[in-house]
Amino acid sequence: MLDFQQKMEEFGQNGIKVVAASTDSKEDAQKTADKYGLTFPVGYGLDGPRVSELTGAFYDSEKGNLHATGFVLAPDGKIVNAVYSTGPVGRLVAADTLALIKYIRDKQK
Repeated sequence: MLDFQQKMEEFGQNGIKVVAASTDSKEDAQKTADKYGLTFPVGYGLDGPRVSELTGAFYDSEKGNLHATGFVLAPDGKIVNAVYSTGPVGRLVAADTLALIKYIRDKQK
């Protein structure tokens, strides 16, 4: 999330919104937001098994959390790209996300 925070000015300049959410409690989500100085919304309290069922995200039932799952949404809310992780690698990074969105926008012109 820090990676995205560090690029928030560029996201904003391009009219791109960033949000995050997790199975964490409100308190733990706030700790993460405070730790990294996040200025974008951070949701909390997701029902991990249900989100996994709806999105295909990998849910670790032993730890009770969702592995990183990233979505790039079109203005109409449709998913244009999704990245699913089952471990510590395989996540969207800010620079790639910006490049992807710029590419998609250029193709639509």
